[in-house]
Amino acid sequence: MIAAAAALAVVVLGGGAVWAVGAIGGGGTQPNDVLPVNSIAYARIDLDPAANQKLALFQLARKFTVTKESFSGEDPRKALFDSLDADSEGKVDFAKDVDPWLGNRIGVAAVPSGKEVPDYAVAVQIKDEAQAKSGIAKLMDGDKYGIAFREDYALITETQQLADKYAKSDGSLADNAEFSDDMGAVGEQGVLSFWADLGGLMELAKKEVTADQAAYLDKVKDARFAGALRFDSAYVELAGVVRGAKGMTPEGDLPVANIGTLPATTAGALSISGLDQIVTKQWADIEKQATAAGAAEVKQLFESAKTQFGLELPGDLATVVGQNFTLAVDSEGLDGDQIKGGVRVVTDPAKAQAIVDKVQQALTSSGQPAPQIAKVAGDGVFTVATTDEYAKKLAEEGTLGDSETFKAAIADAGDASYALYVDLDKVENLYLKSMQGDDKANAQVLKAIGMSGKLSDTEATFSLRLLVN
Repeated sequence: MIAAAAALAVVVLGGGAVWAVGAIGGGGTQPNDVLPVNSIAYARIDLDPAANQKLALFQLARKFTVTKESFSGEDPRKALFDSLDADSEGKVDFAKDVDPWLGNRIGVAAVPSGKEVPDYAVAVQIKDEAQAKSGIAKLMDGDKYGIAFREDYALITETQQLADKYAKSDGSLADNAEFSDDMGAVGEQGVLSFWADLGGLMELAKKEVTADQAAYLDKVKDARFAGALRFDSAYVELAGVVRGAKGMTPEGDLPVANIGTLPATTAGALSISGLDQIVTKQWADIEKQATAAGAAEVKQLFESAKTQFGLELPGDLATVVGQNFTLAVDSEGLDGDQIKGGVRVVTDPAKAQAIVDKVQQALTSSGQPAPQIAKVAGDGVFTVATTDEYAKKLAEEGTLGDSETFKAAIADAGDASYALYVDLDKVENLYLKSMQGDDKANAQVLKAIGMSGKLSDTEATFSLRLLVN
């Protein structure tokens, strides 16, 4: 993600401060306004996004050695052209053959063809039809294609018949109510955005799908996926949403992953809600798939859990993972011999402690060393940790959620049903000492990583953020 963000900054912000600050932009026709209404997949790049995106990209890219020297006033369209035209041996000159007609936006869509392979349509924003027709012909270098024009876009397809059809068709992808609602749910569409009708894509792949896969995919046959890559002065974010599925959670909405209540000294944490439901409701499928993947070894593991440790599956496993399962590592002690780490589970604490005790006793009886862990049974919460001190600290109500770094990294923390958080500033000593030069300088810019989202019966959201200092 770091490399992608840096590379995108180079491409999109090749124009530097003059382009980023001097051109407000962000308005006008988008590719989805001219692409076919029945498209089943769509992606777009916008080199003229909203002003907040340009400014954020500029501020972000200036912090990395690989991008801060790239601000020389170069046209960002040329930077993109050069990256795509690296192998053309200079047959096309950007200034003469491309610049006079090329706009700032490009979109591509997959369109049902009635065959196993869909048709495609590429929408390229243009400034002059005649020059665009000539320039695109030179770019295509003899390859077969069709081209027609709609509003201020050139529509490029496999055949002229398709190009004419798309240019003259009523409506556009923007008129697709599901597309518009999904992109609205994503919010700011940034520099890159994408959308797909999963049912339409599944229809294309139905001959390749097994019976077991078909039963699972039936749950998402009406689903759509939408997302965007966008920027803030403090982070780069990949965000998305899946909508229209069914049965994505076994029993309604999941509990909130209260990762913000961890200790303020937390270096990293992973929290997932609903694992108990998944284990209980889908155990037959889990056991079947795991056995098929690992054959005898996995089957033996399951048998050992029952015979050696006396566990009842899946019940005991569901108790251990609980309604919410949170794994945390503290920043204090990372440089020492005793790492402070632990697990906090929202579950029946008495049952969970009995299961852990049973496993420890079974290991001791068999002559194997049982792990020495500290345990705290609270009100509806069971905590185990590497030390007594950290077990008590982890069991208490912490203030990680008050951290500005945490707030920026974890989107909608109060509603998230899963979350991952790593404070890189708190662990960078573990890896910076082995780095030098630009690698070290760029790594020091990185501040934190956060991923979060909410899962319900019919919808899932996600946000992945990379923060910078």
